[in-house]
Amino acid sequence: MMKIMIVDDEVIIRTGLATVIKWDELGLTFLEPAASAEEAMERIPVEQPDILLTDIRMTGKTGLQLAEEAREILPSLDIIILTGYDDFSYTQQAIRQGINDYLLKTSRPDDIIRTVLRAKQRLEEKSHQHNQEQLARRNHLLEKWIIHGEPIQEQNELEELQLLNPDSQAQQILGYQVWMITGSGWNESPKKEKLLSFAIENICRELLQCETFIQQERVIVLMPVPHMQDERERELKLRRNEQAVMKIKSMLRCQLNVTIGQLVHNKVHLHDSYKSALHIEPYHRLINDSITRYDDMLLRAGAPTTCTAGHEHQLITILLEDDPLSLKTWVNDYIQQHLAHPQFTLDSLEAAMQHVVTIVNQWLTRAQQAIDRASLYPLSILFRYSREMEPSVCLFQYIHSVMKMYHHQLASSTISHVQKAKSFIESNAELDLNLQQVANRIHIHPSHLSELFKKETGMTFSDYITQQRMKRAAQLLSTTRLKVGEIANHVGYTDVKYFSQLFKKDTGITPSEYREMTYQ
Repeated sequence: MMKIMIVDDEVIIRTGLATVIKWDELGLTFLEPAASAEEAMERIPVEQPDILLTDIRMTGKTGLQLAEEAREILPSLDIIILTGYDDFSYTQQAIRQGINDYLLKTSRPDDIIRTVLRAKQRLEEKSHQHNQEQLARRNHLLEKWIIHGEPIQEQNELEELQLLNPDSQAQQILGYQVWMITGSGWNESPKKEKLLSFAIENICRELLQCETFIQQERVIVLMPVPHMQDERERELKLRRNEQAVMKIKSMLRCQLNVTIGQLVHNKVHLHDSYKSALHIEPYHRLINDSITRYDDMLLRAGAPTTCTAGHEHQLITILLEDDPLSLKTWVNDYIQQHLAHPQFTLDSLEAAMQHVVTIVNQWLTRAQQAIDRASLYPLSILFRYSREMEPSVCLFQYIHSVMKMYHHQLASSTISHVQKAKSFIESNAELDLNLQQVANRIHIHPSHLSELFKKETGMTFSDYITQQRMKRAAQLLSTTRLKVGEIANHVGYTDVKYFSQLFKKDTGITPSEYREMTYQ
């Protein structure tokens, strides 16, 4: 409670003010009145009043002199002058000295109460403003240090951040971690999100012995890690802290994600812990777990980053059929299969997506070359992905744009039936195609297509398919470590011996000899 001291050399005034007004009901602690300015000055440094109600004329020092000297000790002291002299010159001097209010001794108790309550309100507003300024200053310093990694060297800044000051428990702390906590589920509006962040921060301060501040709707927690001889006991303590934080979900009825950065043994390295937490934050959108720990993610080896031949065949078929719904299903299944792997990492996910992009680009290149349209359109569309994006949406949008490009070109009336057939064959060389399938795809009778094909290419339809398969096999032999049998199967042959005979007939050497000569 705020404290008020009355200073007056008239005992009747001191006694009257002490008894007439019920100070405790005003939320004030009433200090023993002082009979003079000299007595008040002896007691002020010890009793630290918040409000000083003093007579302006007293034996010895005046109330104005008392006010001036008291302010040197307590700059925030709210001073009310009480006088029996309705003299404007006193009022002017009081104003010049920064006196907060002015009362006549003839004022009724109600007037005195209102004046004192105004003083109390002024002090509360100043205190609130001061606290807000201190909080903003502290948060600015923490953000400068933790978020941006700028060293804090000024002594006054170090003093403001008590976190950096040595304490009695220094020998009991193993290190520190940055926890990033984000909440959602109250409302989509920025105002509600900000309010939720404040609520989370306040509860964290109550539940845990930690420092906190808010940065971009995230609650940043600087968590001390205790030093314990028993590693299991320390781990148990950390898990209890995690459980305490997760209680906030039920308390605030919100969703909560907690990202825990790496352990650092020195406070000055907390920026490194923040960076590690920021690095793994995207995992929250990808895994079904409210708590993500840097140490756990660091141990992951990564999931396989290439899709199977079966997946590739499915994708190419979908591209050729111009089927967006099947494409979306394929992409979702592919991404979810990768995320379901217990060792997947953000890097392996990106590599797996890039592998699909490469497959699609190669398919588009072959298809464009077959219809002689590579000069009209780029051979690839730039794939852009950042970890803030939804991977399945990003990959689908990219592949869909490639698919649309291909079918836009193929729909051109200036492209001959043979070119369309060649495009279909070259972009689908892995499948076991026949004349009927290709003719159906380009809406022409098989016999007519066979005649046109022989006339324009100088070779039969069957020979052209074999040629494209051998070309694809040669590419796989020179760029992969797949076994010859796997490559044969990949380009549509179950009989490895027959495949090898056809390959030698086309190139003059066996598949193994070709690999020896060309593998990079």
